Amino acid sequence: MKNIKKTKASFKTISRVLKYLGKYKLLLFFSLLLAAASVAMALYVPVLIGKVIDSFAGSFSLEEILPYLLRITLLVLLTALAQWLMNTVNNRISYHIVRDVRNDAFSKIQKLPLSYLDSHPTGDVVSRMVADVDQFSDGLLMGFAQFFTGVLTILGTLFFMLVIHPLIALLVVVLTPLSLFIARFIASRTHKLFSEQSISRGEQTAFIEEMVGNAHLVRAFSHEKEASDSFDEGNERLYRISLKAIFFSSLVNPTTRFVNSVIYAVIGCFGVLAVLGIGFGNPITVGALSSLLSYTTQYTKPFNEISGVIAELQNALACAARVFELVDEREEIPDKKDAVSLGEAMGNVSMENVSFSYVPERPLIQNVNLNVLAGKRVAIVGPTGCGKTTLINLLMRFYDVKEGQISVDGHPVTDLTRESLRKNYGMVLQETWLSSTTVKENIRMGNPDASDEEVVAAAKAAHAHSFIC
Repeated sequence: MKNIKKTKASFKTISRVLKYLGKYKLLLFFSLLLAAASVAMALYVPVLIGKVIDSFAGSFSLEEILPYLLRITLLVLLTALAQWLMNTVNNRISYHIVRDVRNDAFSKIQKLPLSYLDSHPTGDVVSRMVADVDQFSDGLLMGFAQFFTGVLTILGTLFFMLVIHPLIALLVVVLTPLSLFIARFIASRTHKLFSEQSISRGEQTAFIEEMVGNAHLVRAFSHEKEASDSFDEGNERLYRISLKAIFFSSLVNPTTRFVNSVIYAVIGCFGVLAVLGIGFGNPITVGALSSLLSYTTQYTKPFNEISGVIAELQNALACAARVFELVDEREEIPDKKDAVSLGEAMGNVSMENVSFSYVPERPLIQNVNLNVLAGKRVAIVGPTGCGKTTLINLLMRFYDVKEGQISVDGHPVTDLTRESLRKNYGMVLQETWLSSTTVKENIRMGNPDASDEEVVAAAKAAHAHSFIC
């Protein structure tokens, strides 16, 4: 049952990736065209090399082999050019998709309710947008190029081998799936490890963000050793999980290469018998055997590459699933369709039988009634955890009440647009926060159209003008 759920989740993630990929159909078409051209030219080279070898075996003539050598040189250069262009196009597709995913994730964060951001560590959210998207990009970039060229190479080499010697081609086809079975067996056990690695990395990022962001508190309470021990513990856990994931994923390539080397040796033996005409189908020339062995290597090589990509794709899918989990989070309940703009408020605020709790089984505020008239100054005091900050969250609709009603100037806040409501509040947070830009732009955050004179006046009103200048 669990495997079925994992498979469905993987297909769902892949379908999401394909939707992003669908935006760049033209680039995808060029990538496929260049892949087909590069594979076709690369596969024709062994045929020409076989003809050159047969020329050496017969009556050697420079005039006879020179055209072949020129064509081989030209095909090699054109193949290199096509592969370079294909990689450039694939990079463009991959980076565009990463940009789109990050834009969607950041846009989602702006629409998420504060309850989500309060219940999820900031570092984990950042890790999803930065580290997970990067891992997803690397896996997509690697897999996208090798998958298409690999499939085309397999089909092309199979065609040429069937033309040269059908029985030997059939033998290659029968033996090659052994490497796929091995790759699948190992890859099926690495997905869980890569998922655990991604989660552990997010936890570690969240811890680092928390410790760095609150470094003064850590030192004020002499918590450095405990913080360092916690970091070492998390780092050691991430190390162990990452080591297992990388170890098991690294087994894929060498094991499949070993199997393919055995296949190459078997085909070489049967090919020699075919050259000697000893009971294995139609006899072939030495040049044809050389081409056949070259195609055998090229036929098995994509299986090696694809098997190596499988592990990378497992990591990429695990990271993509975490990113899409963020993108799919339920957004903040939108304003009512008929919500009105508050305009400039008088300042009458009332709370009628308001009840609220962050967790249903842990009541916090029950049946609170409050009536504050415009122009009055009211102080709400109490011990930590009694609900002072919660009242602010409810007044500004960062959270909505479970029961009761909050009104401003006689309008229930649920009938007002959040933007107009919050513009009428002045809020000074307990913790200072500045964005990484100029002081002027920080002061203008609440009013981007404020003039320089208004910015200076605001700085003077906050008694900050003297040390800013």
